[in-house]
Amino acid sequence: MLDEVADWLRHRSWTAADRSLPELLAAKRATGHSVSVVLPALDEEATVGGIVSAVRRDLMDAVPLVDELVVVDSGSADGTARVAAEAGARVVHRDAILPALPALPGKGEVLWRSLLATRGDIVCFVDADLREFDPAFVSGIVGPLLTEPGVAFVKAMYDRPLETADAVIPAGGGRVTELVARPLLNLYWPLLAGFVQPLGGEYAARRSLLERLPFPTGYGVELGLLVDALELAGLDALAQVDVGVRHHRHQDSQALGRMAAAIQLTALERLSRGNRLKAADDLATPQLTQFTRTAAGFTPSTVDLPVSERPPIVTLPTVTPPPNITPTAKDV
Repeated sequence: MLDEVADWLRHRSWTAADRSLPELLAAKRATGHSVSVVLPALDEEATVGGIVSAVRRDLMDAVPLVDELVVVDSGSADGTARVAAEAGARVVHRDAILPALPALPGKGEVLWRSLLATRGDIVCFVDADLREFDPAFVSGIVGPLLTEPGVAFVKAMYDRPLETADAVIPAGGGRVTELVARPLLNLYWPLLAGFVQPLGGEYAARRSLLERLPFPTGYGVELGLLVDALELAGLDALAQVDVGVRHHRHQDSQALGRMAAAIQLTALERLSRGNRLKAADDLATPQLTQFTRTAAGFTPSTVDLPVSERPPIVTLPTVTPPPNITPTAKDV
């Protein structure tokens, strides 16, 4: 299994700089593919305008890489819709898409409905809370879908610093990824162990794949799509692209707890469907692959996970204490 993941990392992991914009435009013309960018948004007035402006300026007006830029507002109480429209996006309210079906709360619901409000052959999702946004987040992950016919689903990978009022911890973000999602994927879907940011909100895929996948309506949508894409398309159809550093708003511990619970439920639902409510049978020793940024990029390291257990003491046959241990009065 490790050899298969290592091979995948070598030929399905790239950086955004590996494909220039002229190369992408030439591939886009050759394939005839259209590209839609979707931002799901809820109360993101402070950041959504900057993202929309950057995509429109660099990837629509300067070069025609992106054909459609849509913000799907799921009921913002602030000026999200106004700011996004002024920056150049087409803004659609979640409830206006398929109005005959009452909307459920959650990010996954917005992403699912966005497929009915867009028309691109390639759909690129970008979270609306990013700061210091680089358009390479879009061009980088769209690139393999334009240049590699066998690729159908591409995740962005990046550093996620934890930024507080007092300090910046370079790799301190992504706490739910490291504590929940990565262990789950390594144990139950070890072929996905090579993904650096499995829960990241920036990913692109062919519409032909997305329309065949179920969408968890809440926080579990990213894990669910990744697992289901593996099952439907196979590992070689999945890829990732290094786009640098992701700066965004961090959630408090209670919100992270809700996110973690939703992700675990999403995983359990998929394991239950396949009658696999234990670690994969082909793993003689369960392992965990983690990533560290080095001069060579994201470098994996893998450790074995001990899972042995000792039986209750009361089930053991009578054991004679070692000779140097003398029972005390209360032991007798």
